[in-house]
Amino acid sequence: MLNIEEKLAFKLCIFGTGGVGKTTLIRRFMTKIFEEDIKMTIGADFSIKNVKLDDRTVTLRIWDFAGEERFRVLLPSFAKGADGGIFMFDTTRYSSIRDIDDWLAIFEYFISESKATIPIIMVGGKIDLVDKKSIETEEAMELSNKYGLYGYFECSSKTGENIEEIFKFIANKMIERSK
Repeated sequence: MLNIEEKLAFKLCIFGTGGVGKTTLIRRFMTKIFEEDIKMTIGADFSIKNVKLDDRTVTLRIWDFAGEERFRVLLPSFAKGADGGIFMFDTTRYSSIRDIDDWLAIFEYFISESKATIPIIMVGGKIDLVDKKSIETEEAMELSNKYGLYGYFECSSKTGENIEEIFKFIANKMIERSK
């Protein structure tokens, strides 16, 4: 008997204000290396990585959206057809969480023709900068619950803390939704 491995592919969009660490999160996940001097994303960037989850290989097509206001107009066209999302903010910059309403509204409205709900999680980055933290974990968790998001994580692209867990969690949620 042949052991045929189940293969799945998902479009995952990462969005949030500029400078919160979206690109460093993705690069750390892709290469396991922290890149300090990353240039600003212009429009969107795209990466692909296969992730092994139990008996499945999941292909994540990861879209990294520029967070600057001038690029926000591009989000709807890039978000179309997404299977999951990560709203990211910087735990050391309170202003980066202020626009969560706008980001979620833009993203959720344009994800699919059917307007079906998809799993979206919230991620607070830069937790290695403990002395500069301005958004408490409890406050972020309350916001995540308020918006009905699928979970809240904190991470550090610099140390690698929780990076793998974030992507495996959202991949599992996208698998659950696809059944």
